[in-house]
Amino acid sequence: MSDRAALKKSVHDCLMSLEEAELATAIAHYEAFLQNSQLDAREVHDKDDIVASRENADLAAAFDTPVQTHHAKIDAIENTDFSLMDVVGPGAVVKFGDRRFIVCISTTRFDVGGVTYMGISTQSPIYRAMAGLKAGESFSFNGRDLEIQDVL
Repeated sequence: MSDRAALKKSVHDCLMSLEEAELATAIAHYEAFLQNSQLDAREVHDKDDIVASRENADLAAAFDTPVQTHHAKIDAIENTDFSLMDVVGPGAVVKFGDRRFIVCISTTRFDVGGVTYMGISTQSPIYRAMAGLKAGESFSFNGRDLEIQDVL
């Protein structure tokens, strides 16, 4: 495996690990609030018990959306081709403005080998501005001209 392929695999693996951790956190929050929404086996519950149960059920429902979002992001990662490429497209690692991005899903910043990356969605305006370009080609975004420095 070439150095570029190994780097790309490391970025992919870190992206997947990051999203799996986000999913696990969302599931833990969902399950905790869902469990706290269950009234115990007593026959009579006071008003505070019922209010707390409803609030926890509402919070559990609110955490269901992030769970579904993270499942969808993991599906997107699993169904994207991360082979080496020379044009900006889904699965590409792109460098411009001395920053590095991976085109697949939006993420927070993450480090691989001391280098910072960030995931961007194929629905993002910046991706649409640079889709199909090669290293050395330029695009305009928010009134700035940017040059693609590298694509893997």
